[in-house]
Amino acid sequence: MKNIWIWVVLVVIIIGGGYWYWQSQQAPAMTMSDDGTPAAVDAVDDSSGTGTSPAPTNSGTVSAGVTASVGTAPMTATVTYNGGSFSPSTVTIAKGGTVTFTSTAGAMWVASNPHPVHTGYDGTSRDQHCAAGYSGAAPFDQCSSGTSFSFIFNKTGSWGYHNHLSPNIGGTVIVQ
Repeated sequence: MKNIWIWVVLVVIIIGGGYWYWQSQQAPAMTMSDDGTPAAVDAVDDSSGTGTSPAPTNSGTVSAGVTASVGTAPMTATVTYNGGSFSPSTVTIAKGGTVTFTSTAGAMWVASNPHPVHTGYDGTSRDQHCAAGYSGAAPFDQCSSGTSFSFIFNKTGSWGYHNHLSPNIGGTVIVQ
């Protein structure tokens, strides 16, 4: 009977140690900012909509004099579709920047996720923003097939897209 308890305690210790090791290997949870972008990427307070930080106040605290710099993302990027994938599958651009999608394999139809409604970028469905006479905000949707498509991203965030003609093929545009 004494040997059974030793084995039970040993198994509990092994399972507990394995669980602890597994938890320590997991990536830390990512904190999101107020506009849905990862906090590590969203280094500028954009809650005021101006892209500037509020004026400092005298709160009796001492500043360490550390200056943080924010990397600048490019204003343009090109993504190539080869019939089986987009390359690069993830691009990063600055807000107001343009991504140009080009196909080397014939027709493609670049559209925002999720498929088939394409509501991910502007909130309108494909049926709404691709209808004749639509005059709302610019959708991230080519609305018909072609070999080239350019889009200006005026909203920060991470925007998934796919080829509407082959919905399992897609990528991501990160706008800073």
